[in-house]
Amino acid sequence: MPSRAALANLFAVIVAAVAWSGLLLQYWLILWSGPALWATVRFLSFFTILSNLLVALVAGSAATGGNWRFLRLWRSPRIRGLAALSITVTCLVYATVLQGQWHPQGPQLIADRAVHYVVPALYVFWWLALLPHGELRWSDALRWLVFPGLFAAWTFLRGAVVHEYPYLFMNVDHLGYGQVLLNTGIVGGLFLILGLIYVAIDRRLA
Repeated sequence: MPSRAALANLFAVIVAAVAWSGLLLQYWLILWSGPALWATVRFLSFFTILSNLLVALVAGSAATGGNWRFLRLWRSPRIRGLAALSITVTCLVYATVLQGQWHPQGPQLIADRAVHYVVPALYVFWWLALLPHGELRWSDALRWLVFPGLFAAWTFLRGAVVHEYPYLFMNVDHLGYGQVLLNTGIVGGLFLILGLIYVAIDRRLA
């Protein structure tokens, strides 16, 4: 019977493989939308991509098992918790708000389902069932808000220049700043509530 650590390492390989595959497929698809630099910036301007990239780095660092300082950073409990929170919000917001707004086909459908559903399910299971717990603090739920906060700031700055927004509920040109700030605040509240729940789960599992 393999040990829990061995299972955790094996599952890290699976999570990393699926996350990186989904990201690479999505990047290949978005490269067809314009020049490489423009497409890359656009690719990295979606929270879905950033949260999946965070998961891929966290799981990849665990899969390698190396002791390089860069890898140890991604294996810290706080970063692992942030990844769990971010990928959960990605899944929930997409399933409840965004999924009905477009209908991908072919390779885009595969990439869509991978980054919005498969990766979140695999990573959250890995984090809950196989990783050690007990090192998160209640204040981490507030620290985690920096990640979506920086994303929102980038979205508004970039949108003011190129008039393109990654999600309809953040589209200032269509909805105005009042409604968009309200929508963003609601998502921020979801981050905070889920963050507190995940900290509570971590402390309970310890």
